[in-house]
Amino acid sequence: MKLSVWSGLVPITMLASLAGCGPKGPSQVSAQAAPPTVEIVTVAPSDADIYAEYPAQTYARNMVDVRGRVEGYIEKWLFRPGQEVTQGQPLYVLDLRPFEAQVQQAQGTLQQTQADLSFAQRQVSLRQAEANLAAAQSSLLKAQQDYDRLKPLVEQDAAAKQDLDAAVAALSSAQASVRANQANVEQTRLSTETQVQSTQGKVEAQRGALQTARLNVEYGTIQAPISGLIGDTQVPVGGLVNPNATQPLTTIVPLDPIWVRFKVSEAQYLAFKKTGGPVQDGPPLQLLLADNSTFAQTGKVTNALNEVDPRTGTLEMQAEFPNPQHRLLPGQFGRVRYVADHRTGAILVPQRAVQQNQSVQTVYVVGAGDKIEGRGVKTGARIGDSWLIEQGLEPGERVVVEGLLTVRPGMVVHPIRYQEKAAPGKTN
Repeated sequence: MKLSVWSGLVPITMLASLAGCGPKGPSQVSAQAAPPTVEIVTVAPSDADIYAEYPAQTYARNMVDVRGRVEGYIEKWLFRPGQEVTQGQPLYVLDLRPFEAQVQQAQGTLQQTQADLSFAQRQVSLRQAEANLAAAQSSLLKAQQDYDRLKPLVEQDAAAKQDLDAAVAALSSAQASVRANQANVEQTRLSTETQVQSTQGKVEAQRGALQTARLNVEYGTIQAPISGLIGDTQVPVGGLVNPNATQPLTTIVPLDPIWVRFKVSEAQYLAFKKTGGPVQDGPPLQLLLADNSTFAQTGKVTNALNEVDPRTGTLEMQAEFPNPQHRLLPGQFGRVRYVADHRTGAILVPQRAVQQNQSVQTVYVVGAGDKIEGRGVKTGARIGDSWLIEQGLEPGERVVVEGLLTVRPGMVVHPIRYQEKAAPGKTN
């Protein structure tokens, strides 16, 4: 039974296959002969900016190494790597106990020296010497009076000569005592002044030592010297901070503004300075990032190095860009560009419309009767996703952009308007 069923189906299948190989209908022939569809742009003159563009890299000009000013062990670590820090923000706290002890010791030494100064300023020894001098001068006065009274009496034989001799001796002794006490007063005065000045010097030195000790307490808290993005710590909690260490504790990179360096040839440098003024008067710069997006802020050239590198024939130029959102970081690559020329009546076509065959550049144009014509062109600068056409095209001509692989000169096509497709993730 099964064999008979299959034997009946085989002829039917063969007949169906043969029927499919028969001649095609009119609708099939017309569909096969329909002209291919191509997307075109109609050339029209427009204004265009021609950009000069150079590879560039961002960098941090004012990066600062954070170092300790005093030696000590880290007790606290107060930041996270990659954190935004502000100037004066505490970053590390050292063990402050040794510095606080130095403050107390300096305060005690200063108080003791100030007491010595106060005693010296009272001039007790000088006052005692002056009192002794006054007593000697009083004795000299009495001895002089005794001598003056006895001398005429002795001359008149009214008094004994022995009494006059005693008065002369007493007068001489009193005079010697006065001279000795005067010398003592001068010596004591000089000694007292020297002691006062010396003690005042010690007081000032001790005040300086106290100020140094207090500064060491302040330096025991290491603060951010500038605002910026901080890196990782190189010394952990418990590590020793040495002011003379070659390795810094960490680094801080300022991000606003961000600096960009790029190199230009000598001819490009001269073109950039065609105004004859300083580089700061040059045109505003745009920065194209690695994802082909354009940085929102415009920059300006601030510096140019003072000589052309003889090895490469290039000159480094340095520009700064405002970076308030801190989007850019040092070390990023990109391209800087500026408007080098402005064209009016320029003819632009999408880059994909131009075909390159060795040194020959061609485009396909839809001519009369919607027939394809090949056209040799000469391209100029690249402007965005388009070529500037220097020669070969006239305004109003229709240039094929999509469908280039399916057409050839002389072919009739069905032209439609080209719809530009935005590149994924591209922003301007």
